[in-house]
Amino acid sequence: MNEPSARSSARQSVLIGVRVRRKGESWFKSRISDMSLTGFRLMSYVKLQVGMEVWVMFAGFEGRKAFVTWVCDHEAGCEFETPMHPAIFDHIVRGAEAD
Repeated sequence: MNEPSARSSARQSVLIGVRVRRKGESWFKSRISDMSLTGFRLMSYVKLQVGMEVWVMFAGFEGRKAFVTWVCDHEAGCEFETPMHPAIFDHIVRGAEAD
């Protein structure tokens, strides 16, 4: 596993159902187990590789581009192309806590 030890922003533990797609493919359902303004940990049985472009869609929002930074078994760390706005991040995390 090549998970980085230094984080660029604090992670929030969550369990969020999302839709994800690899470049040029169809959307599939997946889950995020933690996230920050700059990225997330994706739980997925779809094969992902470091450097791969993925799109993630949170309920009520448009898809966001991210890149896979590490993979271990059925988890992958992904970094958003551009950091998420703090208000959007807070809204998504609050929604996850209400589920």
